[in-house]
Amino acid sequence: MIPNSELILNPDGSIYHLNLLPDHISDTILTVGDPGRVAQVSRHFDSVEFETTHREFVTHVGYYRGKRITVLSTGMGTDNIDIVMNELDALVNIDFMARTVRPAEERMSLRIIRLGTSGSLQADVPIGSVLATEHAVGLDSLMQFYPLMETGLETEIATELQATLGLPFAPYVVRGSDILREQLGAGMVMGNTLTCPGFYGPQGRSLRLDLRTPDYIARLQNFRHQSAEGEFRLSNFEMETAGYYSLGRLLGHEMLSLNAIVANRATGEFAENAGAVVDAMIEQTLQRL
Repeated sequence: MIPNSELILNPDGSIYHLNLLPDHISDTILTVGDPGRVAQVSRHFDSVEFETTHREFVTHVGYYRGKRITVLSTGMGTDNIDIVMNELDALVNIDFMARTVRPAEERMSLRIIRLGTSGSLQADVPIGSVLATEHAVGLDSLMQFYPLMETGLETEIATELQATLGLPFAPYVVRGSDILREQLGAGMVMGNTLTCPGFYGPQGRSLRLDLRTPDYIARLQNFRHQSAEGEFRLSNFEMETAGYYSLGRLLGHEMLSLNAIVANRATGEFAENAGAVVDAMIEQTLQRL
């Protein structure tokens, strides 16, 4: 049995942070960072059967063209993704009454699609585009606590990027779901996303504080890794994707991050119509699901 201190349930039997019961979610889940964006997605539903709010976690469950879909807000950062992914997995793969992990043959693989905003690192990834993440690169410390297995290519990229940036730790690199990317990514920019543990310094922004590495952005923009699979470069950055991809691999869920590009760090631009870019990404994703 999983102890009460590890699998924490609320008095109504719901999972601790998300405040959800197993029946409350579908096998297809759209996640957004901003709690206010949940309604921006669910307004397209034909009907909404369930809503709940707990802390920054807002959940709506409903139907779009006959398909049951969950939309959930996560807040920002991979620390929140650690909560979201573990608790979503618990809802489908742990028996709350017995407090035991379900047998392998009974476990469910969720389809989780992040609908987020992002800034591009490269001039040829324009504002207004939507980028589907192939590989995510984590600069945070989340995977210091889990036994993530990386492929040879992923390890090579991580080692080379550590040297390029002069980091005292190795980043982690994880590929997302090829199945979801092929289903949802047609016509989108394909790229590799850098997940940062902050919005300012970790993304090379300097307001009143100087950066430890003054040419940090240039190093990211110029990073290239050559392999038999082709050239790898960093396309954009945000704050959650690597957490999704790594925990998805560990837990056995299909993961895809879709990024509405609202800033371009190479040209110094920010989208005047960021909301419209996000709206278009949401509508396109729902139609393709």
